[in-house]
Amino acid sequence: MSIPNLITLARIILVPVIVWTIISGEMLAAFALFVVAGISDAVDGFLAKRFHMASELGAYLDPLADKALIVSIYVALGIARALPISLVIVVVSRDIMIVSGFVLALLVAKPMPVRPHPISKLNTAMQILLAVLVLAEKGFGFDAAAPQTAAIVLVAILTLLSIAVYLAEWFRHMNSFGAGH
Repeated sequence: MSIPNLITLARIILVPVIVWTIISGEMLAAFALFVVAGISDAVDGFLAKRFHMASELGAYLDPLADKALIVSIYVALGIARALPISLVIVVVSRDIMIVSGFVLALLVAKPMPVRPHPISKLNTAMQILLAVLVLAEKGFGFDAAAPQTAAIVLVAILTLLSIAVYLAEWFRHMNSFGAGH
């Protein structure tokens, strides 16, 4: 168990704590913990690359931690009525569809490589930015209605685009096995 993997596990353990702080209305604490989680993600990635500590476990664990964090925070912010439920449903559904697609491909012996698409990376960055904005607004008590609305629209669009890209990629991958594989 490498140091980057331990940091990733700590981030996974932090997820229910962040959810609890959001549900409890402790948005400043949730903001601080989310920032810590974000920093830990950068640190574990840096350590893995810089000191050649990358591992197969880490390659699966890190995106799992990221998904758990984003999905859990969006659900908690939806429950706390800090984000529209429709956006939460789209964000969570996307991740369920992606994970289900990878699992299904694995179950039928057609495993897919884990390669985030550039749209997906931009989508994740916007999802994180929106979560930070909402937590900061609620935690520090300022009004960010205009940028928050713009971020919500952008996250919705990017999430839907990401769904389309992954579905197309999944169908292409699954169909390629029938043609000569």
